[in-house]
Amino acid sequence: MTELRWVLLLAALLILVALFLWSRYRAPLTERFRPAVRPAPLVPGAGLRQEPTLPAKVAVPEIPAKIVTIRMLSRGANPFLGEDLVLALREAGLRHGKFGIFHLYVSDTDDTPIFSVASLTEPGSFDLTRVRTDQYPGVSLFLGLPGPIEGVAAFDAMVSAGRAVAKRLEGNLVDEHGSTFSVQRERYLREDIIQFQHRHGRPG
Repeated sequence: MTELRWVLLLAALLILVALFLWSRYRAPLTERFRPAVRPAPLVPGAGLRQEPTLPAKVAVPEIPAKIVTIRMLSRGANPFLGEDLVLALREAGLRHGKFGIFHLYVSDTDDTPIFSVASLTEPGSFDLTRVRTDQYPGVSLFLGLPGPIEGVAAFDAMVSAGRAVAKRLEGNLVDEHGSTFSVQRERYLREDIIQFQHRHGRPG
């Protein structure tokens, strides 16, 4: 039953990530393929419309091709108290946003997420109206590549936030497979990101 529960939680998380990424890029893609030819206004005295002018080609942002994930789990059988977890996430610089999960944004004026944090409890969102009663066994931190900033910088920011929250709440960081997030594992993921960037010819 334990293995089945983790499979269901992982499936829910993957669905949440997919919805988040689709929502993020759906609007630009819709604008890209929407007919953009607008008739020119009437020329005074001519009585005829000018030929429509085609706009310049619009750059379309790429959908992330790689997702990097780590987790933070509570120790033993004691889950994180909702109020403590939300406060720790906010102190780490994250804000509650789209899909009811937390994000670290590029800036206060740019709502593009560098990385996001979802609950391991289905459906993955945080209901801020119930933080005083809800409890969480852990959270998943994830980022998409390429992203709004350089990949390794985004990864380091995610790891730093994860460690800060884990230290405050006495949680444990693990990798996407549930193994201890060791120094060796951190180095491996960082090198994997660097290789991904080199293969795709971009810094992030």
